[in-house]
Amino acid sequence: MQRLFVKYWQKYRELILYVFFGVLTTLVNWAAYWLLVDVLHIHYMASAFFSQVLAILFAYITNRRWVFASAARGGRAVAIEMAKFFGARALSLVMDMLVMYVGVDLLLANDKLVKVISSVLVVVANYIFSKLFVFKKN
Repeated sequence: MQRLFVKYWQKYRELILYVFFGVLTTLVNWAAYWLLVDVLHIHYMASAFFSQVLAILFAYITNRRWVFASAARGGRAVAIEMAKFFGARALSLVMDMLVMYVGVDLLLANDKLVKVISSVLVVVANYIFSKLFVFKKN
């Protein structure tokens, strides 16, 4: 059993860690959104924006260190990596805002349900961006 675990861990380590930290990132996003909307009564669009920014900061730290084990060293290399990461996440932030707007304002759906749908789309897009563009192995 242990050998089987080690085999699958070695093969799928990156994906397992991405899902694990993706869930944590999503929880950061949702908790911040809930706090901003339901406790502080901030408009849902502003709350969606600020909760996504917090989640992006959390995701960069965890993705760089544990998921993709970035080899970027030195100020220039890390700055380029950060620019790519935050640029890619800016695209997913726009996607999140668009899904929220369409779902809540145009389709009149429940904002929490739309946030869940948006989160799934964002997580998938972010993995693709991170794997192919930001933390790609040379």
